[in-house]
Amino acid sequence: MQEKSLAELYVLMVEPSKSQAKFIHRELKAAGITHFDIAIDGTSAMETMSQFKPDLVISAMYLPDMTATELVHSMREDKYLTDVSFMLISSETGFDSIDPIRQAGVTGILPKPFSSDQLKRGLYNTLDILIPDELDLGEFNAEDLKVLIVDDSTMARNHIKRVLKGLGIANFTEADDGANAVPLLEEHFFDFVVTDYNMPKMDGKELLSHIRSSSNQRSIPVLMVTSEGNQGNLAAVEQAGVSGICDKPFESDTVRALIQRMMADV
Repeated sequence: MQEKSLAELYVLMVEPSKSQAKFIHRELKAAGITHFDIAIDGTSAMETMSQFKPDLVISAMYLPDMTATELVHSMREDKYLTDVSFMLISSETGFDSIDPIRQAGVTGILPKPFSSDQLKRGLYNTLDILIPDELDLGEFNAEDLKVLIVDDSTMARNHIKRVLKGLGIANFTEADDGANAVPLLEEHFFDFVVTDYNMPKMDGKELLSHIRSSSNQRSIPVLMVTSEGNQGNLAAVEQAGVSGICDKPFESDTVRALIQRMMADV
């Protein structure tokens, strides 16, 4: 296994507040980050990234010229920047504001104020994506696993793939809705399924119910990835036979533990 060091990361901070930038800068240095730049708005951040590609962007939610959502979407639409990790630091808690960030695929969403441990967790999640550390699955080889990813967000699917690739998994099939996943499950064998909860035609619970009752892979492990906050809905998913539930952001350490547990039960 390759040793991982936070000193390897190049971080771009996007923060219009001088006092907040100073505080975050101090916390990054304390965590071991030595290579970083600072931008005060989205436009200058994109210009900086066009010249020096960072490993991670850490941004406030509200910038003078755009929101963090608009910034991360601009990055995901740029072929040069599409795989750059993104972390949000914000006091914003509204679902309508935060969920688009979650759907875009981020390594962390930190509150204001955040703790040193919360910051380090997000930084190490970035390292886990950049430096592969293959899953230890006993008799299974991670590189041989075939995974079906079901999510109506292209950005979310891409982020899930980046995280799984960091665990040594590389064989993916994608569907943009549960309804489109059904024929794939009938035509191909998969080792496990990663599915979103909220999808337009057939949501994650409906897909899970179909798998458990009607598919020819009824015992396949299913990992649900969701920003769903309704505990009743999550309880219904558990009753339907989900193998594991993972919050968005899709974090490497959590996913590693869930996959190891799922595959041990196969």
